[in-house]
Amino acid sequence: MNVLGVETSCDETAAAVVGPDGVLSDLFYGQTVHERFGGVVPEYAARAHIEKVGATVVEALARAGIERPDAVAATAGPGLIGAVIVGLCVGKALALGWGVPFIGVNHLEGHLLSSLLEPRAPEFPFLALVVSGGHTTLYRCDGVGEYTVLGETLDDAAGEAFDKVARMLDLGYPGGPTVDRLAALGDPNSVKLPRPMPGELSFSFSGLKTAVRTHVLSSARRSNEDICASFQAAVVDCLVTRVRQAAHRERLERVVIGGGVAANRGLREGLLKSGLDVYLPTPSRCTDNAAMIAVAGRLRLLKGQRDPMSVVARPVWSVTQGVELA
Repeated sequence: MNVLGVETSCDETAAAVVGPDGVLSDLFYGQTVHERFGGVVPEYAARAHIEKVGATVVEALARAGIERPDAVAATAGPGLIGAVIVGLCVGKALALGWGVPFIGVNHLEGHLLSSLLEPRAPEFPFLALVVSGGHTTLYRCDGVGEYTVLGETLDDAAGEAFDKVARMLDLGYPGGPTVDRLAALGDPNSVKLPRPMPGELSFSFSGLKTAVRTHVLSSARRSNEDICASFQAAVVDCLVTRVRQAAHRERLERVVIGGGVAANRGLREGLLKSGLDVYLPTPSRCTDNAAMIAVAGRLRLLKGQRDPMSVVARPVWSVTQGVELA
């Protein structure tokens, strides 16, 4: 079964084809219109998807060497509602036109299962940490569609904190990759920052972000490199500590990560030193991509699931909930 995946949940227009032998094509168009605003503008994101999604799908099919897939999977949420609607409508239209099965995929499930695309793929059950600009959540994964939330952020997501710290330091947008790059040049012990650990397996990054701002405005301000290194070390400590605690509580050794922050060098190194059996997706598949949507849809389709065309787009959607119909 060759499945076409379509992803438009935020500011990446992506299409991919995944088959029994893995990824046949994986394309994305990164929107640059948001850079001057320091963040994603929802209306501009939706318009850019409309302009690029058709050509992206055509090229993905051409590179995969197929004229028509056996099924179509498209992101149905969560995400920017206008952006999600574009890809979801395109996915439905293609499935109807080709007369093939359709499935609406939860974007977070795509991140949860992205490591299954790697040559060294985990077996169920495993722990999954999805960490991005909008989400920081720990899951227990017992099978496709069998997920339990173990802990999540009480305020800012880790990726959001990275972008806000980058904005404090005038590093541009997106800030996460720049913070990661500068952190490699700084001293992670130069700025004393807290490691918030609220409640059992929960996360909190708002106070850490405030501590960075307090330091930036102080007379003892260190270099951007030292601030980035200290901030990143604090975030990584919080994430790795929670993963180790969850692994001990759930008696699981296998851990996967997904989401944009999963590409962070410090986090990847921290997890690899944790003593756990860690599975890391290729950095290009940590950010929003269509291959993860295609593989999530393909696995659900192989279980016999099909979705009607009445599936609606959802800005907020937990992986523990089913699709919503009109």
